[in-house]
Amino acid sequence: MVVAVGEMVSKELIGKRVLPLRGEGTWQEYVRTSVDWAVVIPDTIDNITAAQMYINPLTALVICREVLRLKRDDVLVVNACGSSIGRIIAQLAKVIGFRLIAAVRSEHHTTDLLNLGAAVVIDTSKESLQEAVANYTNGRGVNAAIDSIGGIQGTALAQCVQSNGDFLTIGLLSGEQINWRDIVHYHSIKVNIFHLRHWNASVTSEKWQCTFKEIITLVERKQMCLMPSNHSFPLEKVGEAVRTITAKKPGKIFL
Repeated sequence: MVVAVGEMVSKELIGKRVLPLRGEGTWQEYVRTSVDWAVVIPDTIDNITAAQMYINPLTALVICREVLRLKRDDVLVVNACGSSIGRIIAQLAKVIGFRLIAAVRSEHHTTDLLNLGAAVVIDTSKESLQEAVANYTNGRGVNAAIDSIGGIQGTALAQCVQSNGDFLTIGLLSGEQINWRDIVHYHSIKVNIFHLRHWNASVTSEKWQCTFKEIITLVERKQMCLMPSNHSFPLEKVGEAVRTITAKKPGKIFL
């Protein structure tokens, strides 16, 4: 909540909830930020939802809309799709109209992902990703792929992309690099890495606010539902929150 503003800033902001993004740090009681980057949160959105609206929703929306420029009926495959960002991409599939192949390693996520918007869910612990994708696309392959794992699984994901398609890496959950040599030299696909901080550095404040307005609209329309809170701690109990993370208890943890 805004408690004070500078001389050149409207006092109407005082008392309003904002995401003080790009401010001076986090995990503290007060943060100073520029009004140009502060995102006002409407009363229709609760604090737990608002706290999740930055990294994963922004990354997913920018990738789908601007980086991959997915169109209706394009086919996208995403690994580790049971993750928070995978679930958001599944919902964007409904909004934008592309078809999502969600690759997971457990059937635990199948029903949720199909309900959220995935066209098909592939459990790679039970079947070959490449074969399943080839069957679904009648051998054509997908228009684009998003890799969060790297290593052997990331390399296998790249092999699902059709000629001149897009392969985008956004994470390295395996701790191992994909086989860049094989992908670049033996597959006629476009390869790139996405870091949200690079997008942040390139956009104007107007573009920043406009993108967040779209996320807010999707949340208000329930076209983008974020994770519920499993554990919530006041700031003075940050140590207990960290111990909960260390214990690997399931669900989101909030301060």
